[in-house]
Amino acid sequence: MRPDSIDSITAEVVSRHLLSIAEEMAATLIRTSFSANTKERADCSAAVFDRRGRVVAQAHRVPLHLGSMLGAVSAIIERFPVQKITPGDMFVVNDPYTGGGSHLPDLNIIAPVFREGTIVAYVANIAHHADVGGMVPGSEAAVCRSIFQEGLRIPPVRILRAGRINQDVFDMILLNSRTPDERSGDLKAQFAANTVGVNGVQALFDRYGANTDPAIDAYLQFTRRRFEAAIGRVRPGVYRVEDFLDGNEPGEKARIALELTVSQNRLTFNFAGTAPQLTWARNIPRQALIATVYTVAKSLLDPDVPANAGYFDTMEISAPTGSIVQPVAPAPVGCRGISCGVLGDVIAMALSQAMPDRTLAACGPHHLVIFAGPDQSGDGYFVNYETIAGGMGARSYRDGMDAVRVHASGAANLPIEALEHAYPLRVERYALRDGSGGLGTYRGGSGVVREYRALVDGIVVSLSAERQHVAASGAQGGTAGALGQFVMNPGAVNERTLRSAESEVPLPRGERLAIWTPGGGGYGDPQAREADAVARDVLERRCTTEEYKSKGTV
Repeated sequence: MRPDSIDSITAEVVSRHLLSIAEEMAATLIRTSFSANTKERADCSAAVFDRRGRVVAQAHRVPLHLGSMLGAVSAIIERFPVQKITPGDMFVVNDPYTGGGSHLPDLNIIAPVFREGTIVAYVANIAHHADVGGMVPGSEAAVCRSIFQEGLRIPPVRILRAGRINQDVFDMILLNSRTPDERSGDLKAQFAANTVGVNGVQALFDRYGANTDPAIDAYLQFTRRRFEAAIGRVRPGVYRVEDFLDGNEPGEKARIALELTVSQNRLTFNFAGTAPQLTWARNIPRQALIATVYTVAKSLLDPDVPANAGYFDTMEISAPTGSIVQPVAPAPVGCRGISCGVLGDVIAMALSQAMPDRTLAACGPHHLVIFAGPDQSGDGYFVNYETIAGGMGARSYRDGMDAVRVHASGAANLPIEALEHAYPLRVERYALRDGSGGLGTYRGGSGVVREYRALVDGIVVSLSAERQHVAASGAQGGTAGALGQFVMNPGAVNERTLRSAESEVPLPRGERLAIWTPGGGGYGDPQAREADAVARDVLERRCTTEEYKSKGTV
């Protein structure tokens, strides 16, 4: 049966059913997981793929995970002949260079869906595990100089065979983690989530039978046509932009360059001119690059278009091999999520030139802090992985959002109550960061201040960030957002500022660490901001009267 023989109602119902399966998978993973990073922060995703490996439904969680799951499913299909896969098999993979992953803490679990002895689909989920080994607790640190330092690399391998755990692979993963009990619980939660997905997809095929595949094809075609129409509303042309990550040495900058070509029904992203790959773990592997492009383009052109493979083919992405945005092994890639915050700004700036009415100023990406040390019982070890949100840039029609993960990232904050219950830490301040958003006709979003105190001896912290040297720029006359900063013992006589890449810095009992995340850039001339909005900004301490006076606003 051909896709054009399927009526639009059936295609819509099937697609919504698939989306509900993906959402149920994600909910199962969150509800059954052990770690705070998954059950509290929801740093996980789930998706359904067709038999060809095309994503047809993705739960609304972390967009950056899309690239990793796409790569992992493709790697499974390429590596394992279908006749050697049996019902109940599941596969695990995390490696960016041999398995389509995007960094090592993200463990992809893939399961085939069988019907009448044939694979009809795949389900996949991904959870960010708080530690998978490596030189730094948390397995993600900008200071790593090689992927071999970042943790356990897993090519596509079976972790379940016919429904039974492959204990050899399972034990290998646990042995390489500083927190094996958490890894065991989270992996089993991932197995449960995929089991829910397999059962759901099988029930869907049982219900619609031969119509299921054509309905999926019809929905992907609809998605493509809708996104092509969105591209058709964009001004054709060639648009060039650039922004910068921290370089290999203090004070150096590493360029991300983009030439965007908008033509009829097509977007071409060419990253020629981007700096060579870095010796620090700020590189962006291919799967993270494509996920960020897909996400930012969707959010600016048509936020409501379905998140499936139907619109991917409308975009062509090229990047120099061996560059920041397409590194080669053994380049480290652990902090690709923070770098993708800057990459997202580059993509948004190029699209903003083509769509001035939807301009988005540059944003403040999240900052990463990983605490590790003896747990509260004194008998074990903990690793607490946290990402602290920054501020979104202002748009051409409204203020930027405060305290938000930008572009393709998306995990939640760790609630204070959950953190203090699980770890020997106390949060003494958690607030919007006054004055961090750039000024403009529309103000940039504010970053965050989050301050921790150590309650036991032996804790160390590892830190990674961008936008501590290159601020989020404003647009059309708006000013830049504030730079981020890591500060030890703020306001005390022994206050000191830490670098944007640190590993295992001692945090003695009683001492404090503050994270000040960057703000987003403003949009438009600050003098054009409405008087009521200026008064509200001053009242809320987002900005002082003096700062606005310096721009001639009040």
